[in-house]
Amino acid sequence: MTKTQPSTIRLHGNDNVVVARDDIAQGGTVAGEAVAANTMVPAGHKIATQAIAKDEPVRKYDQIIGFASADIQPGDHVHTHNVMVKDFDRDYMYGADVMPVDFVPEHERATFQGIRRPDGRIATRNYIGVLTSVNCSATAARMIADAFRGDALADFPNVDGVVSLTHDYGCGGCTGIGLNYIQRSIAGYAKHPNFAANLLVGLGCEANQIGAMMEAEQLNPSDKLHAFTIQDTGGTAATVARGIGLIREMLPDANRVTRVTMPASELILGMECGGSDAYSGISANPALGAAADILVRQGGTACLAETPEIFGAEHLLTRRAVSREVGEKLIEHIHWWGRYTKALGAEMNNNPSPGNKAGGLTTILEKSLGAAAKGGTTNLVDVYPYAEAITKKGFVFMDSPGYDPASITGMVAGGANITCFTTGRGSVFGGKPVPCLKLATNTHMFDRMVGDMDINCGRIVDGEVTIQDMGQEIFDLILATASGEQAKSEALGIGSDEFVPWTVGAIM
Repeated sequence: MTKTQPSTIRLHGNDNVVVARDDIAQGGTVAGEAVAANTMVPAGHKIATQAIAKDEPVRKYDQIIGFASADIQPGDHVHTHNVMVKDFDRDYMYGADVMPVDFVPEHERATFQGIRRPDGRIATRNYIGVLTSVNCSATAARMIADAFRGDALADFPNVDGVVSLTHDYGCGGCTGIGLNYIQRSIAGYAKHPNFAANLLVGLGCEANQIGAMMEAEQLNPSDKLHAFTIQDTGGTAATVARGIGLIREMLPDANRVTRVTMPASELILGMECGGSDAYSGISANPALGAAADILVRQGGTACLAETPEIFGAEHLLTRRAVSREVGEKLIEHIHWWGRYTKALGAEMNNNPSPGNKAGGLTTILEKSLGAAAKGGTTNLVDVYPYAEAITKKGFVFMDSPGYDPASITGMVAGGANITCFTTGRGSVFGGKPVPCLKLATNTHMFDRMVGDMDINCGRIVDGEVTIQDMGQEIFDLILATASGEQAKSEALGIGSDEFVPWTVGAIM
């Protein structure tokens, strides 16, 4: 099948561009389109299949991805040199596409081997965490965690590790919404079921005071949560010694866990894309969307995020909102981002990144339409502010920046206990305490970076599997990973430096 497949990919009959499956030389014919390439077109990039006059819309996915900035002829390479973004009206049609969800009967639902905490929360990993209230306590936290590397945990085989999660915020203008976000993020991790226990280490004089944060976020000290500052403890050495001693006391209890069978409905899946290319919206993103649909039908939760990267596709999500209220929550976040970027002298249309463009993505609209495919097809049941606890079952959205570590940090703080990350250029992200599966959009990159990639969704582009079959494969790997099988990033030890709370506000 792969030998006879066309040189381009048509995504919808109404499109006026197609996507090059591989590099197409100047003069190369485009099978089935009755055009030839007027210039060399790189793999993943677009070719016009009909004339597009200046200012007319360029269509892909049967959606507007931009407007011609010059007359485009059939066979032309369509990219940043002849496409621009400008405002146009979108009809949100709240709830127009809401459909009943075909839930799998409870007795037939898929299962995984998870960890049930005494309070009923469900974990997929079993870490001890060393969290920090401010950058000033980061080094002390790392020193504490470093004491448990190597063979230090040999007597505690059920503990996945001791990890310090540090950041560069917590003082210097940490007020208002920025203070809310850092506190919610830290508290979300402190409460996360993938941590058997935590230390919360501060300096003592920071804006993000530990006591105030614990009160605001309802964090209560216990034998599983110890909070203290360097200044009160007596300096760095004393703080490190205290932290090491407390963890040694917590390890025996943390080790007393067993994995038990539980339904897939206990999973909260965080979905991310980064280092995207033109294949992202063709292979890995829709395949992850298919896996998300399977999880939702199993009674579980799938969370989409990155508000700036659904800009231009938000109307497709509002049509799936279960109520106007839910849809308007999403649109308010879109409007907030418009005000926020304008205040900083930027604009939403500054995306995509140079790597995205090299991979064939021309505008934020094109990127967003592909990114939104991760959300599958089921109803949008709720929209959450950044790092807020996810409480609804089904497909949900969380407001976050498009910066991958900050976006995933918010979803994990909200309760995600498994994450999937699609990438076309080759992101090497990993997460702790929540495992992250890497989904490659194309076979070339998968083969080149096989040590980092968990699944090759490029097989869809190669014509080997369908989107639905790949979705099932992803879902099966999600269950295996939630049951304890290591993701590639975990085997590499990645994840200690990827805790990145969203920083909002002036740094003073």
